[in-house]
Amino acid sequence: MNAGVFARRVTGIETEYGITCIQEGGAKRLPAEEIARYMFRPVVEQWSSSNVFLTNGSRLYLDVGSHPEVATAECDTLSSLIAHERAGDRIVDELARKAEDRLNQEGIGGRVYLLKNNLDSFGNSYGCHENYLVGRSAVLKTLGKQLLPFLITRQLICGAGSIQDGAFQISQRADHVWEGVSSATTRSRPIINTRDEPHADSHQYRRLHVIVGDSNMSETSVALKIGTTHLVLEMIEAGWELPIEALGNEMQAIRDVSRDTSGQVLVELSDGSNLSALEVQRRYQAAAIKWLEQRPDEGTPNAEMAKVVSLWGEVLDAIERQDFALLGKHVDWAIKLGILRQFQRRLGLDTNSFEHPKLKHIDLAYHDIRPGRGIFLALEAKGVVSRWIDDAAIETATSTAPRTTRAHLRGLFLHHAQTLGVPVACDWVRLKVLRPEPRIVELAEPLSNSNEEVDQLLAAMDASAGQR
Repeated sequence: MNAGVFARRVTGIETEYGITCIQEGGAKRLPAEEIARYMFRPVVEQWSSSNVFLTNGSRLYLDVGSHPEVATAECDTLSSLIAHERAGDRIVDELARKAEDRLNQEGIGGRVYLLKNNLDSFGNSYGCHENYLVGRSAVLKTLGKQLLPFLITRQLICGAGSIQDGAFQISQRADHVWEGVSSATTRSRPIINTRDEPHADSHQYRRLHVIVGDSNMSETSVALKIGTTHLVLEMIEAGWELPIEALGNEMQAIRDVSRDTSGQVLVELSDGSNLSALEVQRRYQAAAIKWLEQRPDEGTPNAEMAKVVSLWGEVLDAIERQDFALLGKHVDWAIKLGILRQFQRRLGLDTNSFEHPKLKHIDLAYHDIRPGRGIFLALEAKGVVSRWIDDAAIETATSTAPRTTRAHLRGLFLHHAQTLGVPVACDWVRLKVLRPEPRIVELAEPLSNSNEEVDQLLAAMDASAGQR
């Protein structure tokens, strides 16, 4: 076993939400920046900032373009990450509800919509970013290049689906990336960003920042997106020979794959030969089956990873058969396409016609995170789409940090500070008491959930509070 393999690694997801406010009759009421200010008003009133960490270990902030954003706490299991990713939806939805109350109190009115997607009605793209802990010995550019054939075809199993330029695509992000691996973010949006921000001991760790993925509503789509990427990363770090070395034209491939729901579109490999996108994914899935035979049973349990690999194969088989009954339970793009097909029939439209305003409305409403209103959440409530976790896990994750990573210490610290009324600040690595005597503890090890210095800091906070 290669010493650089991280079977137990921390992972996080950053989700940006689209935002709008609609008044009765369907007219937009306020610009996005004004709605965002209403949303974040209680956050600013409590913490004097719109960029804060919460007791569940996550970061909540207002990103560029007036996009509310949640970055999950560091999670070391797949189920924990899915719970915390969905907890982010509940946290921002609660802010949206409070904003609606304020708008009504001030006589403005309107309903606030938060959309967990990646495209607004003007075609602007915003992100869902994945972060994976890797060893410092990994060269991100090399690692990224090794991952690209997998990531470019991964949209088949976890794309969110979208209507773009009058046609249906598997991925919302495929047309909005311009490089494979780069340190850029918005100027020339890459699939993998190599900016060196480990948020950990920089002598030991790097952070792999994948910015090509779609925001998912389906828990099983998230499980496939993150779980399969974990396994491919583990194989790379273990020094396994990958089934695909490189693609010939990465940007052409990612766009071609997004436009073909059959998975049969051919992508050119670096040696000049061609394979279907489906076959590329099949080869990675076959390698993952073999990898599971020797994978360390750490972090996400092997039993859960086996479930990922099994579902991966089932989804690929279903794509080949065009079995939308199965795909429509697990994969966002297929669930959405099934709904769009129903409305095409009702409207008397051809299956290639996606220009109708009703279809565009469905495309957006699928991603509405308000229970009782969003299309996906209505399907989930009816039990017609699959789950990976349960509601109890999500509810716990809204207020409690993962117990097995340093996020646990951050959560304890923030809960303690709120209970005692002690002014504090923190980021991913540091916990800081501001008064009466400034004191900082650094948490450079993401995989550690205990720290004597933190214990001492909490005790000092207790003592200081007792003297007031």
